[in-house]
Amino acid sequence: MALWGTALIPISESSSLACSSGNLSTRLVTPVPLRFSGKFSNIKKRWCRGVYCSSSIKAASFMESQENGPRALPVCSEEELDHVIRFKISDFKISDRISFGLGGRADEEVFEATVKDSNSPLYNKRVVLRRLTSAQAQRRGKRALEVLKKLVRRKLMYHSYSMQVHGYIYLPSSSGCDSFTLVHGYHGSFSLRHWLQQSDWLPTLEATLALDEESARRVGDETTGGPAVSRQLRLIRILMRDLLIGVNYLHSHGLAHTELRLENVHISPVDRHIKVGILGNAADFYEDGSSSSSMDNMDRRQMMIAFDMRCVGFMMAKMVLRELMDPVIFTKFKSFLTKGYDPSCLREYLLEILNRNSSSGNVGLQMLDRNWGAGWNLLSLLLATKPSKGISCLDALRHPFLCGPRWRVVPSMGIIRWGLGSTAVRISEEYIYGQPQRSRLAHFIELMEMLNPHAKPKNWLELLPGRWRLLYCTGMHIGLTLRQPAVRVLIGDVHLTVTRVSKMNTNFSFISDIGFSVMIGQDWPHDKAGKSGSLQAKSVFALTAGRRLYLKEEKSTGKFSKGTSSTEVSLAQKLSGKKWRKVIPFKEFPSSLPAAKLVSGDIDVTMSLDDPLNQNVDTARNVIHEVRTQIPPEMFDLSKLVCGTYVDSRLLILRGVNGSALLFTRSFVDESSFS
Repeated sequence: MALWGTALIPISESSSLACSSGNLSTRLVTPVPLRFSGKFSNIKKRWCRGVYCSSSIKAASFMESQENGPRALPVCSEEELDHVIRFKISDFKISDRISFGLGGRADEEVFEATVKDSNSPLYNKRVVLRRLTSAQAQRRGKRALEVLKKLVRRKLMYHSYSMQVHGYIYLPSSSGCDSFTLVHGYHGSFSLRHWLQQSDWLPTLEATLALDEESARRVGDETTGGPAVSRQLRLIRILMRDLLIGVNYLHSHGLAHTELRLENVHISPVDRHIKVGILGNAADFYEDGSSSSSMDNMDRRQMMIAFDMRCVGFMMAKMVLRELMDPVIFTKFKSFLTKGYDPSCLREYLLEILNRNSSSGNVGLQMLDRNWGAGWNLLSLLLATKPSKGISCLDALRHPFLCGPRWRVVPSMGIIRWGLGSTAVRISEEYIYGQPQRSRLAHFIELMEMLNPHAKPKNWLELLPGRWRLLYCTGMHIGLTLRQPAVRVLIGDVHLTVTRVSKMNTNFSFISDIGFSVMIGQDWPHDKAGKSGSLQAKSVFALTAGRRLYLKEEKSTGKFSKGTSSTEVSLAQKLSGKKWRKVIPFKEFPSSLPAAKLVSGDIDVTMSLDDPLNQNVDTARNVIHEVRTQIPPEMFDLSKLVCGTYVDSRLLILRGVNGSALLFTRSFVDESSFS
């Protein structure tokens, strides 16, 4: 079996190119796995400036040159490496399998071998020889040994969550091209990337990990089977928790991995743990070697932890959303983050770029949407651009997405706000006909307004600008009706674009864009193409501090006073229960809530229609009437927007003069930079 999921290609000794002092014949070698028909001891290899040279020599002289050379190491002294074993090449029986170019590196060659020294504690065990040919690769290998010395006092944790390094082979050379080889454990398994690329990866990986009741208990899930979504979610919980425990082990010892990728993570079927790879690029939190709490050291530590957690976020995204294994889609995914957009808005963006009819069947989206959208919350925290807004390994292990239903997790206020908003978005995405769904959505909007994290207008100056897509309006609902309009209009996306006019004041430009299509003829039930059109309303708003008032009756019953709205009555009753009593920061139903008051200026409304509709004034008038019938009046007449009651990086709630609430989500549909 090939190492790390790579295929082996047979090649004979005669195909090797000779390197002589008189006549040098060379060629570039692509980093693909090779199988040698000859024995490893009969071949001497060097890698110099990307050119692979090999020459046949006698086995006896080759072994003698390896074993009788100088013992001094150029970088690390023998005392520094006394915690590992220094092997000789004669201690191993080399297999005829070789793989180089692992993870895109052509300066590493990987061999399978068996220890044949009867005096060695590893006698008759299979190991991996990782031959490091370039100076940079050798520095990585020696760094891995240095890291091992720091972690060796807790060998059990190290061996459980990292590749076990047994020792090294150092072969000096008079030509200056010294050879340094790491001897590490053999796990006989693919990297995590190769696992995910298998067509039957789910049942095969489940069988490899031997998932049983004990494994189910580790993730707090009482089921061991079920639909594909439940199976994959259970498996991803196990993989993510194992990965986070291993990374936290490094962080607790003052080290950052700095190279967490799917290619560098392996799964061992022996102990069923994730191995975070060779720690050749592990970096210390503190450059001066001290653990003092100086400002520079704390900033460096925070940045390095955030970098590792961001890498874990990329790995989680690829594990859950299999479409991101496609390099084209993953490039768009990364471009979204490199542009500086908030990761909490990923769902709105990914819904547009992911193929809805993919072979994965949107299993990843279903997993992230479960449990009030907890998966999207964890992903946004892992991918946070600012270290201060990120999440640590321990907090991630306590996150609801990685904890099953049998675990009691006390959610934070941020998780509660996130869950309310995610559920409201999910309900609005379904075409709602029944009164219970509409009442539930209005109830969630009221709760979000009470838990508004940005009540002061100064917070709105940064969060309000952007492009917002209208999801729902509590004031009106257009469903299946028996109306027979003069012109049949199909409404598309309705967007609200907010731009700050000047940084010197609090004025904002609001532009309402309504896209629609006018269906002509009697065949409209089967042909929805029609003629496209758009309606646009513009206005300038001044942002000031304000309050949203709750009108109360003189008489009151129960703990809260009943308002004139049935929604407020229902909300007051629900807030009296035990479920929300500890969450809502009000002992009594408030008479008012802080809001951002919107003072509108003049309004400019324009409409455009394709030919031939734009030639008929009566048709244009009928189109405007039908559009105004189907959309909330606040989107046509912006002066009816009176205040904003909730805003964060992904959701916005505006209230109209009649009390109706408009729910928006931040949109990236028309971002040309992602095309």
